[in-house]
Amino acid sequence: MFITVLERSLSLAQHNIGTLLRTGWAYILLLVALNFAIGGGLMPESGFKTVSYMTEPVAAVDEGALRLLAAVANLLVGFSIAIAYIRKILIDARDFPVTFGGRTLRVILNQIVLALIGLLSLIPLAIVALLLAAVTAGAGLLLFFLAPFIALMVVQRFSVILPAAALDDPLTLKESWRATSGLGWAMAFSALVMSLLAGFLVFAWALLLGISDGLLPASVLWQQIRSAVFPMGTMLILVWAFASLHATFYGLIRERFAERLGLKPADYIRADEKRAAASARARKALERVHRLRRR
Repeated sequence: MFITVLERSLSLAQHNIGTLLRTGWAYILLLVALNFAIGGGLMPESGFKTVSYMTEPVAAVDEGALRLLAAVANLLVGFSIAIAYIRKILIDARDFPVTFGGRTLRVILNQIVLALIGLLSLIPLAIVALLLAAVTAGAGLLLFFLAPFIALMVVQRFSVILPAAALDDPLTLKESWRATSGLGWAMAFSALVMSLLAGFLVFAWALLLGISDGLLPASVLWQQIRSAVFPMGTMLILVWAFASLHATFYGLIRERFAERLGLKPADYIRADEKRAAASARARKALERVHRLRRR
């Protein structure tokens, strides 16, 4: 099952790079503008010593606070890109290029809840590891090192609420846990692999921008551009990896529900095609109404 989950996640991500760019182009421009403005304000006279203002040493409290606000703003835009990307992949939604509302807030709230679940699940695991270490040090040490991965598995089983919230599906934590029965370790291993992949791509992105100074003429403008595109590219990589992963999770539990109802893949594919056709007809009807109004 691990191979199946990982293969489907990687395949989905590989075939939807263009979808990510098409659905997130407005947010990408917003990210570049935001980071360019903040980076320009934080840039010292001697220029940046690292690839971006986000990776520079913090020289003052005010600078650290501004950088923290920039990180929060980048995360908010990143969540918006992830929502638009998932909605396009799973339901072929055509949302307004820049959207921020209740749906985005629900996804962010769910992410905060998942982070708290992960942290809280580490506490009993650490206690058990310490108690076990008092009896047998080897087993206690092993459990202590495995605790983060076990917590990751718990979080991933609950994480289907993220794509569900993006699709306005009122899936609860309890329902997510039940729906992912038997998938926990496969989801955790897949999340670990996708995390390593995202980390490698971010490192490669930073390395590419770092060596750009030797390929391009030195200029203050290029330093500002490089400083702005690094957090933008990092956010896109993270969205691409983890949104694809969670879209795969949601697709898997949807298939499970269909199997329990006795539906075959062709049945719900046909239903999706009918829904898409009805949506296309509705859009054409609205376009005709708008044309009549102009006349």
